[in-house]
Amino acid sequence: MRTIDALDARILLALDDHPGATILQLAKAIEVSRNTVHARLQRMERENVLLGFSQRVSPESMGYTLVAFVSLAISQREGASAANLLERIPEVVEVHATSGEADLLAKVVARDTRDLYRIANTMLGIEGVVRANTAVSLLQAMPNRTRGLLEAAAHRDS
Repeated sequence: MRTIDALDARILLALDDHPGATILQLAKAIEVSRNTVHARLQRMERENVLLGFSQRVSPESMGYTLVAFVSLAISQREGASAANLLERIPEVVEVHATSGEADLLAKVVARDTRDLYRIANTMLGIEGVVRANTAVSLLQAMPNRTRGLLEAAAHRDS
């Protein structure tokens, strides 16, 4: 994956400010040609720089108001298959391989505590999952964000 340069960052910031803008409107906003914006957006899409639209949909809007983080200890023999099986659980929205006591850290969304209990038991039922520890999020103190990184990138070459 190629690193986003200052012009890419300016295009993405303009798109963040005006998600429904046309390529021509974006070009005018950042004072570059329409062809440049179009080519840059096509390249970023081709190189998977841009996340899918589903990344912008909040789980809360679908009734998943509870967020939890589940630390999983995985049997070394079953590690890869256990991680793959987690992908089959729709409420598991993110998984990271980690260092420390847990092998995997999963971000899970649930409708309520009863739903979280069901999801946790499903995760524990995966062959290779040895132990799980769940922490419920009480409040999202800061949302996932990349705008500050884009702003820094936009000024990198200036």
